[in-house]
Amino acid sequence: MPQIIEWKNPRSEDIVWKYPDEDITWGAQLIVREFEAAVFFRDGKAYDIFGPGRHTITTLNVPLLTGILRRIAGFGETPFKAMVIFVSTRVVAGKYGTRAQTTELAPLQVHGSFWFKVENPQLFVNEVVGGQNVYTTSDVNSYLRGFLNEKIIDELSRYDLLTVFTKLDETSLATKTAILDAFRRIGLDLTDLRFEGIDTTPKYRERLFWLRTGRATPGEVLRMETVKEAAKELGKSSGAGLGTGMVLIPQIMTPTGVASAPAAALLICPKCSGKIPATSKFCPDCGTKIAAPSAETKNCSKCGHAVLVTAKFCPECGQKL
Repeated sequence: MPQIIEWKNPRSEDIVWKYPDEDITWGAQLIVREFEAAVFFRDGKAYDIFGPGRHTITTLNVPLLTGILRRIAGFGETPFKAMVIFVSTRVVAGKYGTRAQTTELAPLQVHGSFWFKVENPQLFVNEVVGGQNVYTTSDVNSYLRGFLNEKIIDELSRYDLLTVFTKLDETSLATKTAILDAFRRIGLDLTDLRFEGIDTTPKYRERLFWLRTGRATPGEVLRMETVKEAAKELGKSSGAGLGTGMVLIPQIMTPTGVASAPAAALLICPKCSGKIPATSKFCPDCGTKIAAPSAETKNCSKCGHAVLVTAKFCPECGQKL
């Protein structure tokens, strides 16, 4: 009775399976089904490959393995030592999810799906299965997720926040192209890659909102954030009364130009940090009573801008007063 080598009952999601017996006899029957490939692997290297069909193992159809056996064990030794690794060539789906950063270090959370298939079984076994010592589908999936996440992080770090969120189709296409090349180097074909969710922190969501309106430049948004942070710090100072943390800031969303209207002043609520009209008596977001700011001012020692005498930071340049 010849030795029968076959992958019995593979599931559609299975990627790889190793035949458990490494003692292979000459004359063994190797059965490879449709959408499978069988690779002979020994000493960390993939040798001969078999496609679909029924094969009788002889020295003629494993010439690469026969060559190495002849040098180390003598021609015709049986049984000989070798792994037979079955690889699925079907398209398989996978999930990914990772954290990344944009060029301005805005944190990103992305997740989605990808579809791939083994295009070069010999290269795949050399680089992934044998190369990474991952002989089960679970281990291969885990390795590929890490590999894919690393490439996504590298690619997204090339784009700024506005580009990632407003040109997602172009960004995902460029990312897919970059990952496609990386997958080919390990014997895989990336058939599709989809971003199913992408998000950032509340701070950068607010920045993205202003940038998307097109009414503020990145520099203006950063200035607004600086003023807001300064107001928060003032609000935390010991003994600060209601209204101490309020800072008058210009309405930077007002278009600039010769015919532009005078900028309206805004206040920052000392409790929720919401931006509210300077004439408000209560915060429309949290209901906090807004005390009228002192009319007395002093000049910033750094930029000379007039600021409230109670201010501890200059709302114009952020200088500590």
